[in-house]
Amino acid sequence: MAELDDIRSFIAVVEAGGFGRAAQTLGLAKSIVSRRVSRLEEELGTRLLSRTTRGVAATEAGLEFKARSERILAELEEAREAVAQRAGGVAGRLRLAMPMTFGNRHVASLLGELAQMYPRLEIDVQASDRYVDLIGERFDAAIRIGSLKDSSLIARKIAPVHATVVGSPAYLERRGRPTIPADLNDHDCLLYSGTNDQDWVFRTGKRWITVRPPGRMHSDSGDTLLAWAVAGLGLTVLPTFIASDAIRSGAVEPILLDYPMPTRALYVVRPPGAYVPGKVRVLIDLLVERFGGTPYWDPCQMEAHQRGLRLDEPLSEQLTPVAKPAHQAA
Repeated sequence: MAELDDIRSFIAVVEAGGFGRAAQTLGLAKSIVSRRVSRLEEELGTRLLSRTTRGVAATEAGLEFKARSERILAELEEAREAVAQRAGGVAGRLRLAMPMTFGNRHVASLLGELAQMYPRLEIDVQASDRYVDLIGERFDAAIRIGSLKDSSLIARKIAPVHATVVGSPAYLERRGRPTIPADLNDHDCLLYSGTNDQDWVFRTGKRWITVRPPGRMHSDSGDTLLAWAVAGLGLTVLPTFIASDAIRSGAVEPILLDYPMPTRALYVVRPPGAYVPGKVRVLIDLLVERFGGTPYWDPCQMEAHQRGLRLDEPLSEQLTPVAKPAHQAA
């Protein structure tokens, strides 16, 4: 195992471009990583790394050793999983990247269940809105929201992601309720700064209309925008996976439901290859089981879902008055 740890440390140094960054990735002291690589070079009798003032790079021998070592480690991982599956379990280390807010709100508890189901499964999660390089940073999978760029990654669509305009009852009583998207120009709007696109897009009939709402308050955090909306500071657009609890409690109300906003999607992506490691497969299965179909965080769309209506059409064109079940939320 010491040799395997040395090899893993060497690979991490090459991919990180330095001992310090590799140590952070591995969760080790920089001195330990350096000692492991030196031991490996001494054993092989050749230099694997070129050390310069600008960083570290693999030598020609190092590149060849890295490529062969990665194949060996991958085959070892497959062998371990095959044995674990015969014993009725999943083992190994699952390294997952997930969005900060969605991950903390909805995935963290699910991963806790996964850990209880498979005691030999080690879970290493990075919760961040940074777009990670799955292959370069050696992640097993990532959860992503939005439209995926073309790549060699394998993607599995889990669920739709709806967004809606929300405001507090106090704000709507004070400032009035917008009835068409153009009315937003007369309101205080709370704007998401995590993207350069500040337009709010709505569907009306068969066409899309765009509004660039005014606003003096900006944030790259959906939770912050929700807190401001609850406080009555203005209207904001939020995915329902953030706004759902506040909608259920009545702290905010969804508005302009006759003008649906573009639907995005929740995906789990993994590196290319026909072989799906058992640890990734059980993660995907649990995500589909819990979030698939119409997700539980869509209370403002629940009536449409229960009555078999299309979520991408204006609700007023589809709904007819019916008795609402006593247990139905929002």
